[in-house]
Amino acid sequence: MNPVLSGLIDLLSLEKRSDDQFVGMSQDLGFPKVFGGQVIGQALSAASQTVEGRVPHSLHCYFIRPGDAAQPIEYEVERVRDGRSFSVRRIIASQLGKTILVMTASFHIEENGLEHQDAMPQVPGPENFKSELSLYRLHAEEIPSKIRGLLTADRPIEYRIVENQNPFRPRAGIGKRHIWMRSIDALPDDPFIHQSMLAYTTDYGFLETALQPHGISIGNPQLNIASLDHSIWFHRPFRLDDWLLYVADSPSASASRGFVRGQIYNRDGVLIASTAQEGLLRKSELYDLT
Repeated sequence: MNPVLSGLIDLLSLEKRSDDQFVGMSQDLGFPKVFGGQVIGQALSAASQTVEGRVPHSLHCYFIRPGDAAQPIEYEVERVRDGRSFSVRRIIASQLGKTILVMTASFHIEENGLEHQDAMPQVPGPENFKSELSLYRLHAEEIPSKIRGLLTADRPIEYRIVENQNPFRPRAGIGKRHIWMRSIDALPDDPFIHQSMLAYTTDYGFLETALQPHGISIGNPQLNIASLDHSIWFHRPFRLDDWLLYVADSPSASASRGFVRGQIYNRDGVLIASTAQEGLLRKSELYDLT
């Protein structure tokens, strides 16, 4: 397996301290704050290790304060309920005694029932687009030197954006994105690895959709952007080492907050997950960011 990908699997695996306590290392992406998707994925991994015979079907979390990329993260799982069909877990992620994320996750047994779904949008397949990484490398001279190496380094997940454009000089348009994504190598058959890794992935570039109507780059120095909350609903089994289409749209931005929602399909058009997030979008010329 590619070492970049195996490193992400290890990051999400966690060290077990007790039946309900786990510790995860922080991923250094060149920024002082921990990537929100990492904390989501690790929290789901912690909760999954306390449940048997059931798979996660939804999670809802709030980012309480920024995580420190130089510090490990402690995860404490509360076993809220184990019913006949569902199990609920509450997860607290903390650093140095301070809470950075609160998550509630629900797990469900396998059941058959009514079936329907939205149709997948008709967009060209992933082979028609360049990877986002290749765009970063193409425009490397526009990336600040202190983070250029990190943004142009190999990644465990490949993203191919249908609405391809220069990420540092975006054009104003509708608040909608279509992103093909998959792991860069084959993954183990363990469904919890695929789910925790998808949880990690769903936070990447998601809130950026709310910037598209305004033509503002996520790297704009006048912008303070941060995830405030995040939700995922897992509908059907999937594999992240096959191409998935992440369809994201932003129906609203107001009061320095942007709202985004997403649907994730496999290449056969099966809806496998849905997401939603609200995030901070604050202009520095209007607010004191210190």
